[in-house]
Amino acid sequence: MNDDSMYIILVGCGRVGAQLATMLSQEGHAVVVVDDDPDSFKRLSENFSGSTIQGNGIDEDVLRGAGIERADAVVTATNGDNTNIMVAQIAQDIYEVGRVVARCYDPVRSKAYEMLGLKTICPTTVGAEMLRETIVAEDAE
Repeated sequence: MNDDSMYIILVGCGRVGAQLATMLSQEGHAVVVVDDDPDSFKRLSENFSGSTIQGNGIDEDVLRGAGIERADAVVTATNGDNTNIMVAQIAQDIYEVGRVVARCYDPVRSKAYEMLGLKTICPTTVGAEMLRETIVAEDAE
C-alpha cells in the first residue's frame, strides 16, 4: 500500500460491488468485501488483491471482523436500499468512519437519506442524467 491508500470495506459483491472492489484493489487500496452469499465472490476479478468475508453487513460482529474500527471508508452496494442505509448509518454513526457512501436505488429515499447526513449514490438518477446528457449532446451536434 502507498501513502495515499485507504482501508476500505465494501458491503455487497454483486456486479457493481465486485467491479468497484477490483478497481480499488488495483489502485493499491486494502479492500475487504463482505457478502452473505459465498458464490458472490466468484464475481471478483482474478486481479482482486483484497480479502472477503462471508456474512451480513448489518451484523456488527461481521463489520468488526472486517476491521471497521480502522476503516477509512465504507461503501454499501447491496441490492437492498434498507440494508445499504443501515450499514451506512452503523459505519457513520457508531464507528465514525470518515467516508461512507451508500448506493440507493430510489431517488426519493436517496434525498431523504442525504438530509440525514448520509452520502448516497442513486444509480437511477445517475443513469437518467447520463442518458439525458448523451441525448442532448447528440442533439446539439
